[in-house]
Amino acid sequence: MPTQINYVLKVHDAKLGQVKKALTDAGIDVVSLVEVYKEEKAAEGGEQAPSAAG
Repeated sequence: MPTQINYVLKVHDAKLGQVKKALTDAGIDVVSLVEVYKEEKAAEGGEQAPSAAG
């Protein structure tokens, strides 16, 4: 019986489709992929400004 495992993945400047394709190309069966939170990186100072996902 297969085991279902949940992971948290953080990426820079990638779309859901790109992440799913990369995982699928690596032979990983992706059941679902959901954007939970998104942060816009500030232009100066290196601080991050939170924004709503979606």
